[in-house]
Amino acid sequence: RAVILGGSGAMGTATALRLAAAGWQVDVTHRSGPVSPALAETGVRLHRVERSDTTAVDRLVGDGTDLLVDILAYRAEDVDALLPAMRRTRHTVLISSRAVYVDADGHHIHGDVSPHFPVPIPESQPTLPPAPRGTNPFSREGYAPCKAAAERIALDSGLPVTVLRPSKVHGAWARNPRTEDVVRSMTAETPTIEVGRPDAVDHLTAASNAAALIEMIAKQPGRRVLNAADPDTPSAAAIFRRIAELTGWQGRLELLTDEPRRSRVRHPWFAERPIVLDTSAAEALGYTPAGTALDLLREEVDWVLTRQT
Repeated sequence: RAVILGGSGAMGTATALRLAAAGWQVDVTHRSGPVSPALAETGVRLHRVERSDTTAVDRLVGDGTDLLVDILAYRAEDVDALLPAMRRTRHTVLISSRAVYVDADGHHIHGDVSPHFPVPIPESQPTLPPAPRGTNPFSREGYAPCKAAAERIALDSGLPVTVLRPSKVHGAWARNPRTEDVVRSMTAETPTIEVGRPDAVDHLTAASNAAALIEMIAKQPGRRVLNAADPDTPSAAAIFRRIAELTGWQGRLELLTDEPRRSRVRHPWFAERPIVLDTSAAEALGYTPAGTALDLLREEVDWVLTRQT
């Protein structure tokens, strides 16, 4: 039996569907708003429960949960409140973020100076100091330190907890799909789209690949940190070309490689330096991706197209 806290977004939906298809009994919490019809169709049980309602969460987890997946832990206080339920669970997966990493000079992804990470970034890469309690996790400055604090509480608990650090998540039911503006421009038949820094590489994480990883590690409870990312690392230009293929766009991509001023044209995959996660630790445990980033982009693009009609 699995309980997924926050199961209506891309990663939660993909994980619930994958586990249900594998024979798991799956309970998913969500807030008000639309959820994938496929969840109920595959027998996933839906519960309108706030992550902050610890009494309801404890009741739902009960004493017979094998896997608890927490997609909504943003700060130390969130994990503190969940510890009683975690102690009654065989294995917990806590979703964190690659944003916790810092380079040798202390720079990180949400800072004012572009970080210079090794390629690829291993799980042993230093992370930001945990945020003080009371920090706003939904601010640019607070998000990554709060995630680092949540990780620390979970790992220091001594419980069997796997912390996953995904990169840029994509998939159907993404709350803020990064492909949306590009899809909108292409379906509007915009003749030319400018792409700044087209050779940029900023690793992606397909929700379906994260789900495959979660299913795999559910069979191997332990206390660990794992990067979660797609097996390929397409450039920004490759991502734009793939979206063009999926939408049938026949316009022209203007790749701004030789014009420093104009190359500041931003897009969701703009990166000053490569950001690539090392997934060898997950692979050593038996992780097999569901597909490549370029293949699985179809899931989000098709969903965005459906939303636009």
